[in-house]
Amino acid sequence: MRNFGWLAACVSVLGLFMLGLGKAEAQRQPPYYASISASEARMRTGPGRNYPASWFYRRADLPIRVIARYQDWRKIEDPDGTQGWMQVGLLSDTRTGMVVGAIAEMRARPDFNAHVNYRAEPGVVGRISRCARGWCWFDVRGRAGYVEQSKLWGTDPGEQVQ
Repeated sequence: MRNFGWLAACVSVLGLFMLGLGKAEAQRQPPYYASISASEARMRTGPGRNYPASWFYRRADLPIRVIARYQDWRKIEDPDGTQGWMQVGLLSDTRTGMVVGAIAEMRARPDFNAHVNYRAEPGVVGRISRCARGWCWFDVRGRAGYVEQSKLWGTDPGEQVQ
């Protein structure tokens, strides 16, 4: 009887924890940007492991856009426009971006006249920590600078990221 009481208490705490997760998760409605957290992740044709894999990603931090939800699955879109389903455990809320179009200059300040710290080629992925007034702080493994928001896939035009 004593072990049963301990087990019931653990189940109650776990239930409260899961209810708390559900509330936080319920507040985040698509569309929104996130990233792939796993070093290897499968995109599937439907929301379940019984659906065939359509893509196999080997690029942690790749930015994605969540466009729909179904239980613990998210319908995502990658920078190339490919859509499919991925299990939520393979995703992260960490904001990342990918340079698109032409080479992006990473500047010391959010200003076209500021010193260029680095240049990033199209396809380079980095972390976005803040965006305002058309510029984003973009960090590629410790090499960072302000990049024009329009040169990054992973934010909407004019979006402010804190």
